[in-house]
Amino acid sequence: MTRYRPFLSNPIFRSLFPLSLVASCIFARPSMAAERLTLRLGPLEQTVEVNDLEHFAKTGEIRPSLRFYRPLLTPQVQQHLAQRLEVDPEFADNFLQELISRPDGERLMSQLNRAIPGSSIEQVRAAIYLALHQANGLSVLSFLRAYPQETITIDATAALGIIAQLNLSNLQSQLLGPVLERELRVDSSPSLDAPSQIDPRVSGTQRVRTRERVLYDRDRKREITIDLFYGKETRGPLVVLSHGFAADRTFLHYLAQHLASHGISVVTLEHPGSNVDSITQTIDGISLNVSPNDWIDAAEFIERPKDISFVLDELAQENEAGGYLEGKFNTQQVAVIGHSLGGYTALAIAGGELNLKQLREFCHNLTPLGRSPADWLQCAAAQLPESTVQLRDERVVQAIAFNPAIGQLFGNKGLAQIEIPTLILSSSEDSVTPSLDHQLRPFNQLRGEKYLISVVGATHMSVTDIHNFESAIGKSPLVKEVMGEDAEPVRQLARGVSLAFINQLTPQADLYKPFLTSHYVQSLSTASFSMRFTTQLPSTMDAWLQVLHVGYRQIAYHSPQELRDSPGIRFATRADRAVFGTNTANHCLFHAGRTIPILRPCKGQLHHIFTSLLSNYPA
Repeated sequence: MTRYRPFLSNPIFRSLFPLSLVASCIFARPSMAAERLTLRLGPLEQTVEVNDLEHFAKTGEIRPSLRFYRPLLTPQVQQHLAQRLEVDPEFADNFLQELISRPDGERLMSQLNRAIPGSSIEQVRAAIYLALHQANGLSVLSFLRAYPQETITIDATAALGIIAQLNLSNLQSQLLGPVLERELRVDSSPSLDAPSQIDPRVSGTQRVRTRERVLYDRDRKREITIDLFYGKETRGPLVVLSHGFAADRTFLHYLAQHLASHGISVVTLEHPGSNVDSITQTIDGISLNVSPNDWIDAAEFIERPKDISFVLDELAQENEAGGYLEGKFNTQQVAVIGHSLGGYTALAIAGGELNLKQLREFCHNLTPLGRSPADWLQCAAAQLPESTVQLRDERVVQAIAFNPAIGQLFGNKGLAQIEIPTLILSSSEDSVTPSLDHQLRPFNQLRGEKYLISVVGATHMSVTDIHNFESAIGKSPLVKEVMGEDAEPVRQLARGVSLAFINQLTPQADLYKPFLTSHYVQSLSTASFSMRFTTQLPSTMDAWLQVLHVGYRQIAYHSPQELRDSPGIRFATRADRAVFGTNTANHCLFHAGRTIPILRPCKGQLHHIFTSLLSNYPA
């Protein structure tokens, strides 16, 4: 019990917890530590022994008190319980202070508070603090042991929500956010080489007319509803908007209105097999026993791009049939804009080649636990019988993918087949399609004209329409989103950059080119969002893209004496000595607060470590 006494003098510790709480937690008798855990799932409750959970984490054996939860106690759950984070005691205070001072840390604390009904945020902080200072580090079980109650009640739904947001893919992507913000920063913005009166975010002068149509594809037996947006005078390509999974054609209506006000005709379409009406479950209903194909049919990954081709065929006939819509739709020159699964759709019809063999390898024995929703949902396509699929429509000459769900759908080389200009937008706080595997690594595959926008602070739904709080994701307690008025700067960015990008196919290309630059995008940053632009990821990102492989295991390294000079965090495994040996001179280091170049001298070693310890399969 004297082990923690020195930390009472630490000012950070005193500022985090009232002294009375510190005394009650730190000097509590062992009997006051949590011995039992009551799991609450709706009206059902079951109490288990923490000792039995620890035994399961070590051996995989399920003792009698856990038999009720046998269907949930998979090897993946065992691994999650066994994972632990070790922080050097000298830096534990700074680590915890930094964690809870960040917006995502505050959200985590609040969620933990909801997951433990009747608890206080101070109790949650105290338990994390104590667990960080234990010899075995911070883990689910050490947190429970450190909690100052003999029995803890856990709300299983809230706990699953935390897991959904703390999946390793999401954590890795959030780790890259500050790196992108720093590496892509440019000096103070010079004046734009464009007339000062031009602001691509401002609506155009044309009155926008809208029409709804219901089309029926007899060959595929699909009814597709579309909304048409156009002005009196039209120019440039036709723009097609593709919505995401469990969404609808209204998700980007603000953008359709904006483009149409500038004379660019737009069509938004409803994908009948993956829109909100086709989803009978909610995102809250994900469980370990649900297959991705219970949510979306594998064929939908083929049908979505075909929906766009079908609509283009129909509008081509409309364009030549006479009447008030004649000449409104340039179906021979098309730009596709998609969000989330719609982003995948845009890239597929732009020429990306699906690699289903590689996808099946990734999805082998996959469960949703500890994975991002998109990592899991993409595996529905693994049921397709083909090895590769090409869905290119030659009429598509530009593609914009907002927070696209890409993952392993195109394998390691499929996006290299795209030959048209492509723009990808990524959000650092996107827990649905985390940026590392769904935007950054795929962006590196592109070989032609390409643009990447990174919005540090934005979430998956930030770019979508303000009215879509009612979406499955917008309402889900599992995924917290920055939406509504708070996300208006992101939508302003989308308006300006999309218009500038599409205008590259018009005589006004040179006039709008300055709005496709790092200086312009960065100039739109706010206190909440840091916006960055690039056409090529910096070389300092290479190590990250090569070694960060999403998986279930931990990162490991030893901390030599020089780690004392700056804060360091160690993700410990039993394999660390086997991996690194005993010669600390050859150790690879990961330091909080240091930049990527420190990884370069041992990139090969890191690649081995990450690919073996963070493989795509459970151990």
